[in-house]
Amino acid sequence: MNKRKFLQTLLATGSVVLVAKRYIPAGTPAPAPDTTPRTLAAPAPSAAMPAGLNPTLEAATAKEEFELMMQQESELRPGFKHSERAQTGEVMMQQLPNETVDQYLEKIRNYDHTFASDIYLRDANTKLLVPTIARLDRIQSFVGHANFNLISFEEILYFARNYPEIGKFEKTEMDFMDEIFHADATTYGFFGEKITPDIKHRILQKDVVKIDGTGHYLMRGESLTHYQQIHKDVGNELTLTSGIRNNVKQLHLFLAKTFQSEGNLSRASRSLAPPGHSFHGVGDFDVGKVGMGEQNFTADFAATKEYRRLINLGYVDIRYTDTNKFGVRYEPWHIKIENDSVAHCSHGSSPCTA
Repeated sequence: MNKRKFLQTLLATGSVVLVAKRYIPAGTPAPAPDTTPRTLAAPAPSAAMPAGLNPTLEAATAKEEFELMMQQESELRPGFKHSERAQTGEVMMQQLPNETVDQYLEKIRNYDHTFASDIYLRDANTKLLVPTIARLDRIQSFVGHANFNLISFEEILYFARNYPEIGKFEKTEMDFMDEIFHADATTYGFFGEKITPDIKHRILQKDVVKIDGTGHYLMRGESLTHYQQIHKDVGNELTLTSGIRNNVKQLHLFLAKTFQSEGNLSRASRSLAPPGHSFHGVGDFDVGKVGMGEQNFTADFAATKEYRRLINLGYVDIRYTDTNKFGVRYEPWHIKIENDSVAHCSHGSSPCTA
């Protein structure tokens, strides 16, 4: 029996919570979080598994452990297709509270400015912002930046519970993340649909492909084919700068942007979609010019010859144009994948639609 099948047997019988670097019998209390400041280090050597279990698993690295979890989930979780909701300009403009079209466009074109109608974090949540981001930072460092794009909410709780160098999430931090995820984003001024409405949404490794040299994944099928064709037609100076992103990654990005925006949720949502609302969760991706770094996520990208070539390709659509009705800034780097992009949820086999 191989590792994968043995792991599934243990999970099915309830004899073990999850195979980690150490044996964790069912019902064993999670270790207390270590609040001592430290840099990330490799976990302590694993303890031996109790005698009598045959076969035994050798100690796994964090990378192997993560892959095992993703593999067993790929067999246990059903798939679904997301159907994109039609969003006409007229419908979206009807949702604008007491604003003219010019006022709306002023906000998305001056996305990093502060406006009188902006919504801010509550004081209690402001205090939770830094420690929550820091814990997510530690998980990202532990599992790796590429894997962090795929990791699910349940998996971050697992790593936080079982590795002292990360530390267990406090209940207040979990409530804070849940509140941010389930908030009505229209109150911030973001009018996009909820793409992945289940906070436990999963992206399965069997459905994605890692793009060499980028540290990012793309969904198999339309996303991968579309990127490969664009890369071929535009040239090797074009690269993937962000691919598939699960809810945890989007939550991390949104909280970090909220911190940069001094707690201004509206300002943060003008820069990127709130968690659950990103089309990166179902197939969209970002491209940029090799060597430009962070400038690829600014208007500077629109001045490159690679962008001009993109626009000249008749089959490429930009999701967030300079007159978009989502409430988010112009993103010339964000490539739109059409309706019925493949995605996966963890809450059953029904279509996961907004």
